[in-house]
Amino acid sequence: MTGRRIGVYVCQCGGNISDYVDVDRVREAVGEEDDVVVARTAMFTCSDATQQEICNDIKEHGLDGLVVASCSPKLHTVTFRGVAKRAGLNPYRYTQVNLREQCSWAHTDDHEGATDKAVRLVRAGVARTRLLEPLEPTIVETVPKTLVVGAGIAGLRAAIGLADIGLAVVVIEREAEVGGWVRDFGPMFPHEKDGHELIAELLEQVRRRDNIVLFTNAELVRKAGTFGNYEVDIAVAGEPEAIRRLEVGSIIVATGFDSYQPAEGEYGYGIDGVVTLPEFKQMVDAADGPLQYHGRTVKDVAYIYCVGSRQGDAGPNQYCSRFCCTAAVHASLELHGKDPSAHQYHLYRDMRTYGKFELLYEESREKGVLYLKFPAEQPPEVSRATSGKLEVKVCDELTSQRDLQLPVDLVVLVTGMVPRKNEELVKALKLPIGRDGFFNEIHPKLRPVETVVDGVAICGACQFPKTSSESVTSGLAAVTWSAAMLKQGRAELDPQVATIDPDLCSWCGICVESCPYDAISQLDLLGGKLVAMIAAATCKGCGGCVPICPQHAIDLQGYTSREMEAMIDGLAMAVS
Repeated sequence: MTGRRIGVYVCQCGGNISDYVDVDRVREAVGEEDDVVVARTAMFTCSDATQQEICNDIKEHGLDGLVVASCSPKLHTVTFRGVAKRAGLNPYRYTQVNLREQCSWAHTDDHEGATDKAVRLVRAGVARTRLLEPLEPTIVETVPKTLVVGAGIAGLRAAIGLADIGLAVVVIEREAEVGGWVRDFGPMFPHEKDGHELIAELLEQVRRRDNIVLFTNAELVRKAGTFGNYEVDIAVAGEPEAIRRLEVGSIIVATGFDSYQPAEGEYGYGIDGVVTLPEFKQMVDAADGPLQYHGRTVKDVAYIYCVGSRQGDAGPNQYCSRFCCTAAVHASLELHGKDPSAHQYHLYRDMRTYGKFELLYEESREKGVLYLKFPAEQPPEVSRATSGKLEVKVCDELTSQRDLQLPVDLVVLVTGMVPRKNEELVKALKLPIGRDGFFNEIHPKLRPVETVVDGVAICGACQFPKTSSESVTSGLAAVTWSAAMLKQGRAELDPQVATIDPDLCSWCGICVESCPYDAISQLDLLGGKLVAMIAAATCKGCGGCVPICPQHAIDLQGYTSREMEAMIDGLAMAVS
């Protein structure tokens, strides 16, 4: 007995857990554990009602420890720390046990085994909570300035939003001109605003704000310091002093995307008259009337969808690029407006004009644009016919697998977005990258623009394929996130960081090499003894230095060796 008073709450997760785990049996088993004074189940522990119930229990029963057995800690660690804090309980005396991803979803075919495992997992959580000590966050003063990396439509709009709420902003753009892809486009869906004019208007707004500084031909090459007080080096091409050193409180990454570049011969790419969707869009935007290509009027156009997207196990891009279907439909409508007599054929696997964009699809069909659905395993073939026109062979599933040969003047490969190469930026900021190659947020719904790197957010199409309006929306979300931190003038850092026992440390330097955040340095104690020192404000609590220390001089607050051993003992305990 440790004399602790722990509350345990087992979530049904609307059936995600309770359909495979007997949650009542789990509650009964852990309710018999020493120091557990409250044990309950709930349909959704994250609901407002259950959060209030937990708060009431903490106050009424004098709880000094909290265990929530529900879903992944990635989803609700912040939620339940907030519950504990509102009830007067130190938020670092809380443990979240993952019964969904690590138990119920993993063992849907073995309810008895899943229930036994759930009991063991919750016991392990209780064992850890018994030993948890109250921790206090590290308080740092923040610099009221944000660095925006990328001056496309998302980055420019974010910079304006930050400036308007009173923060200083530095915007850097790798290219010589701002605006990204949008700068080169004419009318865009769904608002029909001219892309070039949009960027010009945003740039004018930037110039009118004294608290925004814009650098072009500039790249971020180094980041140092701590959350809220970052020191960054900016390399600006053509300046006498090539490196500018700045202090910023937060960083917003809005570096945009690249368009998929087909390989030679892919759907006929390389044949004269086979172009990508961005190339076609610029051609249509520039046309005053019927479309011309190399001096010839274009009367027949074929669009081939999913080029570079949804390529399965054999291709590099297995994701759907989302925007391409609507962009192709919108471009074809623009062409129809300039030349109603043009014949247009859309060859698609699946049509994904999501949301209100389906109205564009319906409008194009009403105007005579034809849609042909081809099997994924039988893609269209493009060649040069003897007549001089391009010939597209396609099997149309909508007409009983009928094979068609379409003579056309132009073939448009509907290419999707791919991640932009930014190796130096990724290295400098230690940005997390997903399996699709785009930058990763912490959670797409709960923390949609934050990254695991404190003080660094992502927005726009560097995160995943987005339309221009979606990119602006995420840029404004990043503004809100940044302002919430910097306008207070202070920030709280997670205290679950590594610590050094100077009595055990003999300074071998191995831990320094293991730290990806440069948080460990050498300290000369009185008497000449050299030991390692960890900067709490820089350490991210990854724990990478803990197991490699030959003297066992490093521990991780909140996840100490003693707490981990107690969890292992709880897991190993037999289930009666």
